[in-house]
This record gives sequence, C-alpha cells and structure tokens, in this order.
Amino acid sequence: MERRAAACICVLACLCRLTFWRIYKAKDVEEFKPDPYLATLLNCMLWVFYGIPVVHPNSILVVTINGIGLVIEAVYLTIFFLYSDSQKRKKAFAILAVEILFMVAVVLGVILGAHTHEKRSMIVGILCVIFGSMMYASPLTIMSRVIKTKSVEYMPFLLSLVSFLNGCCWTAYALIRFDLYVTIPNALGAFFGLVQLILYFCYYKSTPKKEKNVELPTVSSNVGGGNVTVSVER
Repeated sequence: MERRAAACICVLACLCRLTFWRIYKAKDVEEFKPDPYLATLLNCMLWVFYGIPVVHPNSILVVTINGIGLVIEAVYLTIFFLYSDSQKRKKAFAILAVEILFMVAVVLGVILGAHTHEKRSMIVGILCVIFGSMMYASPLTIMSRVIKTKSVEYMPFLLSLVSFLNGCCWTAYALIRFDLYVTIPNALGAFFGLVQLILYFCYYKSTPKKEKNVELPTVSSNVGGGNVTVSVER
C-alpha cells in the first residue's frame, strides 16, 4: 500500500508536468489557475511538519512523499510566475506570502506551545485535515468553469483520474494505520476526484474541438499574374 501511494504521487507529478510543459511552450498560463498548486504547496508543508519525529513519530512515508511534492510544486509555481501576467502574478505572490507566514506561525506555536506528541499531532493533524480538504476542493474553481463553458479543455482527464486514485490509496493507507487525520482529507479527495471524472464524461463531447487551418501549396495563376492560396478548415 505504501508503494502504491508513492506511485500515485509520482504519476500525479508527471501529469502536472504535462500542464506546465504546455504553459512553457505557449509562454502563457492561458486559463489555468494557480489555486490547486498553491493549495498543494501549503498542504505538503503541513504534512511534512506533521510527519517529522517531534510531532508524529514513525511517519517517514508522509515526510518523504510530501517533501518531494513540496519541491515539485515549488518548481511548478516558479514556471507559473514566469509566464503569468502581472495581475495573476501579484495575486499568487500574495497568497504564497500568507502561506509562508502561516507556516512559520504554526511551527513556532506548536513547538513552543505543545510539549507532547499527542498534542502536537492533534494540532497539526487538524490543520492538515482542514487544508488538505481545501487542496482537494481547489479544483472546484475549474469544475465551475467546466459547467459554465461545457468544456473540459482545462480539466485534463488523466489528472482527474490520478487525483481520484491518489485519494483512494492514501485513504486505504490511513485506514490500515488508523490515522484519522490522513483519512478525512484523502477520502474527500477521492470524492472530489470522482466528481471531476463524472463532469469530464458529461462534458467531453460538448468540448469545442480546435480548428486547424491547412494551407495548400501556392498555385501560380496566369490571370492577373498573381498567386492564389487556398486555406481549408478542418
């Protein structure tokens, strides 16, 4: 089960890479939103803190996988900042600054204010449940756009599928270890992933297909001494 959870995280990261490769090639973030990546960054920071020995011992898997996720999300957000317009960049920077200040406050408050593993695990665990649920709920902004536009262009199928599988794997892992704090947000994640898949199948056929212009070779014409170019739309 631990290997499956790790594999889901790795596949999810690879699929996110496809999105950011598209952004890199276009040199534009288009209609993609930073909300899911900012939410995931905060979620990874909280889970890394939750899994360290001084807070919740024997949680090395939680630390390692979310530590990798933390680095990956930082790279993705850097790319997003590079290719977004000033308005989107300022908004994302403001949210990121708040997240960092929040994490500093949490770390100092827990380390200095709670002196047992049980209290520290409870405090950080509750925060992980709240923000983990927010992370999984962050695609709701995309889902609302899908419903309004009747288009799934900016909600990739594979990303939704792996999000669903990731939530299922972590939920099963948490149930085996009887960790309620890991169970709640990932069960919600599995639910939201399932909703995304349902939306995808509902609106896939209504998604506008991009038209491609095929330019035929230039044909010389004796009439008027000009050239005629024929463009065919598919």
